[in-house]
Amino acid sequence: MLSKNIKKTAEVSKVFLNRILKDTKQKGALVVALSGDLGAGKTAFTQTFGKHLGIKNKMSSPTFVLIKKYPIKLKDYKYFFHLDAYRLKNEKELLHLGWDEIIKDKEHIVFIEWPENVAKAIPRGAKRVKVTTNKEGHRKFKY
Repeated sequence: MLSKNIKKTAEVSKVFLNRILKDTKQKGALVVALSGDLGAGKTAFTQTFGKHLGIKNKMSSPTFVLIKKYPIKLKDYKYFFHLDAYRLKNEKELLHLGWDEIIKDKEHIVFIEWPENVAKAIPRGAKRVKVTTNKEGHRKFKY
C-alpha cells in the first residue's frame, strides 16, 4: 500500500490492524517486525497504529530508551510495546529488556523496529511490515 502523507499512513495502519486482529492464532504476544531504512516511516506507522489502539500519549521513537509500554483498552489486549533494536548488537541485549516475558503474554501487542538486528529472537509467527520510500518520497508498506 502506498502512502503520500500521514493521513494515508493512518489508513494503511488501520487496514493492517484489522487484518492482524482477525488472525488470533498466536501463542503469545502479537509481534510485528518493522523493517525499513532510517527515516522510511516505521515510527510514523507505529504512531498511527497506536492511535487506533486508543493511545492518547505522544508516541515518540524509542531509539534511545529502547522500549516503551502503553496501556490499551482493546478486547484481548492490555499493553502495546514499541521497541527499537537499532542500537542493539545482538539478541542477548534484547533479552536483558525482558523480551521473553513480553512476548509470552497473549495480552501484549509488540512492535519492534530493526528486527534484523535481533533476528533470532523474533518469534516465528511474527507479522512483518516492510517500509520503503520511492523517489517521490512516498512510503510503501508491504505486509
